[in-house]
Amino acid sequence: MPETWNATSPGVLRLPSGRLIRGRGLRHPLPDGPQPTYGVYLLGRQPPEVPWESMWLRWPDFRLPSNREEAHQALAAAWERAAEERVELACGGGRGRTGTALACLAVLDGVPAADAVGFVRRHYDRHAVETPWQKRYVRNFPA
Repeated sequence: MPETWNATSPGVLRLPSGRLIRGRGLRHPLPDGPQPTYGVYLLGRQPPEVPWESMWLRWPDFRLPSNREEAHQALAAAWERAAEERVELACGGGRGRTGTALACLAVLDGVPAADAVGFVRRHYDRHAVETPWQKRYVRNFPA
């Protein structure tokens, strides 16, 4: 039986396929409830250790991923795992990089790239995806 998120938990985004992904800011306390089974941490420097499986994607604040091919692979893997696991994406504040990554997962899930930022802003955080280059990155993200 899949161990995914509760759709009403804070920060959880439901993609059109039904996959649930949690976005959060690492500067905020860990939310109550179950822990992730897998996390992708979008930071300019190595994240703190966590007791679940995780990976670090080098992604400086207000910027884009340092390695776009690695980013695509990491986000595609997170999307795949979210079908049966509690996957979270997180950066420092939980809006810019996390929102951008969530919008990329929406593209992978079938949301048109031109609509993905709006989708994430409506269903995750209205301030998600903070910079023009982050918006452009989502528009050009390969499905």
